[in-house]
Amino acid sequence: MSILVTGGAGFIGANFVLDWLTQHDEPVINLDKLTYAGNLESLVSLGNDERHIFVRGDIGDAALVGKLLTEHGPRAVINFAAESHVDRSIHGPGEFIQTNIVGTFHLLESVRAYWGALAGEAKERFRFLHVSTDEVYGSLTKNAPAFRETSRYEPNSPYSASKAASDHLIRAYHHTYGLPVLTTNCSNNYGPYQFPEKLIPLCILNALAGKPLPIYGDGLQVRDWLYVQDHCRAIGLVLQSGLVGDTYNIGGWSERANLDVVQTLCDILDELKPVRGERQVASGEQALGSYRSLITFIKDRPGHDRRYAMDAGKVERELGWKPLETFESGLRKTVTWYLQNQRWVTSVTSGAYRAWIGQQYGAGAR
Repeated sequence: MSILVTGGAGFIGANFVLDWLTQHDEPVINLDKLTYAGNLESLVSLGNDERHIFVRGDIGDAALVGKLLTEHGPRAVINFAAESHVDRSIHGPGEFIQTNIVGTFHLLESVRAYWGALAGEAKERFRFLHVSTDEVYGSLTKNAPAFRETSRYEPNSPYSASKAASDHLIRAYHHTYGLPVLTTNCSNNYGPYQFPEKLIPLCILNALAGKPLPIYGDGLQVRDWLYVQDHCRAIGLVLQSGLVGDTYNIGGWSERANLDVVQTLCDILDELKPVRGERQVASGEQALGSYRSLITFIKDRPGHDRRYAMDAGKVERELGWKPLETFESGLRKTVTWYLQNQRWVTSVTSGAYRAWIGQQYGAGAR
């Protein structure tokens, strides 16, 4: 048996593949288009592992996907493939519509044809697991209860709207065709191998380079933070034991304001990688500075959701999952990983990446 993972060279997908092959002997066919956020350096440890079969390609390529399904006969497809950055979706929504909606449609059609041709136990055990986001539910007020699986969809960005559309396609293919689907909606992930356009890795790398740490607006937007390896464990449990047709919200029970996140990150860096400041002490030596001095507030992005929070009670009650990391322990592991993996950082911070960061954060500081 084997599984087909789409988007398995991206942040969450790569972590899932690495975790899966640590825990299972079951081979992984890894299909990834290798856009800017997909990086084979994240999978370099699997270079000699025959259980990992990497294929560069698009989920919208019906011929390729059909060929992979026929040749390898996977018992499950796990769909991580997506454009996922809100800021990029504001500047260029077209790619998000193409990948997250049209691409998901073509993938579903390929999988439906493959599943429809299966028989007996193979057909009965097959699963299609779609990985989505908390952003499809919209924004919460300060004291509102956390999102549940029954919360109404109210997406507010081109990114979240495209993911909401893909979720609806998944539901429709189950209801109409009987395709055995599972959907997971997760909160903000963080951890190793995250492309440094997202808040935590961006601020780690900027801090180490002595650059401003950009914070949108007042920095009080609240997110629920989930360590990526905890997320990967939850996905594995949903694949194994989830009820076909159901949705499972996965969160870290760790709501934090963006400003608090960056301040905590700075405090960890102050401890692990201290820097010298400009202030002189009585002995004539320079006093230790703080990375907090680099925090810079910039103009808020359009339509910025104020708060997300996930109620992960269902996956805990039904599947016995709980996050193993607190936000503090997970963030410390994340900072340590970036400090120890500068080769990976260098491989992803290309000229194209630097141009994007300059476009996004180079103006509007105050």
